[in-house]
Amino acid sequence: MSIEAQIRQAIGAHGLWKARLRTAIETGRSDLDPAVVARDDACDFGRWLYGPALPEVVRHSPHYARVRALHGRFHLCACATLQKALRGDRAGAEADMGPNGPFSAASAELTQAMMAWLGEAGAAPLARSA
Repeated sequence: MSIEAQIRQAIGAHGLWKARLRTAIETGRSDLDPAVVARDDACDFGRWLYGPALPEVVRHSPHYARVRALHGRFHLCACATLQKALRGDRAGAEADMGPNGPFSAASAELTQAMMAWLGEAGAAPLARSA
């Protein structure tokens, strides 16, 4: 799969985290394991980022380094929000997902960095999702 396709797919997949976390906040339950959520190499995009199929030239891109760091932060924030939801700290989890919350900030920053990478890779920019 091309770099552009991987990044586009990752933007969509990471956008689904908001819905998964909202469900966990509302119900206090999730089929996701926080320990797995915290790992940035367990999702499809993370496996691609860390995997052997990624061309070496891509690994030396400044976009790669930034996205990899932000992707790790995103997963740690998602884990923290999920843990709050599962232990019944609805207010804390909601705050994480609020406009100034750590999950929202990590998600927005990661999406912005992936879109910049897309732009450099020659792909047409995507519309920013909320």
